[in-house]
Amino acid sequence: MKRRALAMVLTAAMAISMLAGCGETSSPPEESESKSDVNEDGTVNNPEAVKVDKNKLVFWSLFSGGDGEFMDKIISDYNGTKPTKEVQSIMLVWGDYYTKLQTAVAAKKGPDIGISHASKLPELVDQGVVEPIDSYLKDLDVDLNSMYSPNSLDSVTFDGKTYAIPLDTHAEILYFNKDILEKAGINLNSDGQLDINSEQDFKDMLKKCKSVMGDGESTIALTNNGDDPYRIWWASYFQMGGKPLVNKDGSKVTLDKDIAVKAAEFVKSLYDDGFVAEGIDDHQKFFQSGKAAFLFGGTWATGALEQTENLNFAAQPWPKLFDSDVCWADSHTLILPVNPSRSKEDTKAAVEFMVDASKDGGLTWAGSGQIPANKNVLDSQEYKDMPYRSSYMSELDKAVLPSKTSHFYAMKSGMIDSLNTLWSGQADAKAAIDSLYDQLNSSLE
Repeated sequence: MKRRALAMVLTAAMAISMLAGCGETSSPPEESESKSDVNEDGTVNNPEAVKVDKNKLVFWSLFSGGDGEFMDKIISDYNGTKPTKEVQSIMLVWGDYYTKLQTAVAAKKGPDIGISHASKLPELVDQGVVEPIDSYLKDLDVDLNSMYSPNSLDSVTFDGKTYAIPLDTHAEILYFNKDILEKAGINLNSDGQLDINSEQDFKDMLKKCKSVMGDGESTIALTNNGDDPYRIWWASYFQMGGKPLVNKDGSKVTLDKDIAVKAAEFVKSLYDDGFVAEGIDDHQKFFQSGKAAFLFGGTWATGALEQTENLNFAAQPWPKLFDSDVCWADSHTLILPVNPSRSKEDTKAAVEFMVDASKDGGLTWAGSGQIPANKNVLDSQEYKDMPYRSSYMSELDKAVLPSKTSHFYAMKSGMIDSLNTLWSGQADAKAAIDSLYDQLNSSLE
């Protein structure tokens, strides 16, 4: 894989202050840290301002969607085992995470441990932001082949080298409010699920729910822009038989524009038919408030939803609305950012934590709602007995993951920008997809 010099990352982000990896998970800000730098959800704007415990490994995370507390517990439990070296974690704002990680590594101030989506990992490998871990796995006598599926391992392997430890698969699924559905006269099947086998089946349910919704409520909890309608478009496109966005080596756009337009028109119809209220900024919190019949959301919402008082909900796999029963998904992985100041002993200890967090912490992580990557966790009775999770385990087999290309995040950003023009009424579906296609081409240049 062709590498870009780290200096390019640094140059591209000169306007961003250099960052030092540091932090204490779930701890109050230090007196030296400005309170304005810590957000209500516990994310930190300026990680360099948080005091570092030099005797601990520094871990940067991006889990601010309700799953952060579960990673906190994994770290706390790990530290309680008196490991080779304890871990200290800081949660960054999701939208800033990768920019700050890449900038910090370029400045030789990166954290000891980090997180990467599988879709972002090719870019980080290409830029030299992360380093392979094979030699450390060998020293620790860890055989990943016995712990993960071939697909999981393929997503973290580049040119025969392992660059990350798989943590989970997180997919877009369907949540529903059972009280509202009952009010609308919609019955569940014997498994407590909804029988949805076509677009018409689903829209018939939406119409029934809409008829009983009041002011300030929405049939579907969904934002009017960004990742969430994009993920619905992604699932619809591939359910309709769409081809991969690019060819296998990432050199040519292979998107089927006609199918892409049809998928975009379907998503737009959810807005046009009045099933989505305007102005929903946080669709998960909106659903938690009991004001929506349905939520298109990620598996990571499960842990937060089940802790919501008086919310009578259920979850099931992404519905089969068109020809193929597939869904959108991505994966979290644990990475070893390049850090010249980290000793070999600390690096080995960092990899030791990465393996433990996925293996021994896997059941705790499943509590967030994510589908754990570790096979032993998936096969355990403890996991199977957890409420809701088993109802959408099939997403592992249905998921259409992003293309394994270093250009994907640039492609994704361009696709979302193009689709936003459709959701906002600035363009029709054909124009939005023409723009999306051009964005894909531009990303490959």
